Amino acid sequence: KKDIPAVNFIIHEIHCRRNIEICPYCSDSIPKSEMKNHIESEHVQVTCKCRMKMENSLLKDHEASSCPLRPVLCQFCDIQLAFNKLQEHELYCGARTEPCGRCGRHVLLRELQQHPRVCG
Repeated sequence: KKDIPAVNFIIHEIHCRRNIEICPYCSDSIPKSEMKNHIESEHVQVTCKCRMKMENSLLKDHEASSCPLRPVLCQFCDIQLAFNKLQEHELYCGARTEPCGRCGRHVLLRELQQHPRVCG
């Protein structure tokens, strides 16, 4: 899958046919001696902690960006919790109040960032 100078093409083709295989799952060129290891490490089915099944090579991205159980921080209290619990937690947590340092009024945490614009 790369450009080869015409003079070297026949030798290169012989080398590839002897030593390289195309992965049946991802179509990458893999040395024949590493194909079994490639399939076992990249394409074996694994189960995420959220019980979703996928290829091992996709697990890291899934856990980082789309797993409902991935850890995230609450914007109000910085506690770490599962993504699927975040909305419910932030509804509760954002309803807590803190006194404003300028006007002394108690302000909802979810409104604290906008408060300085209306603070008397």
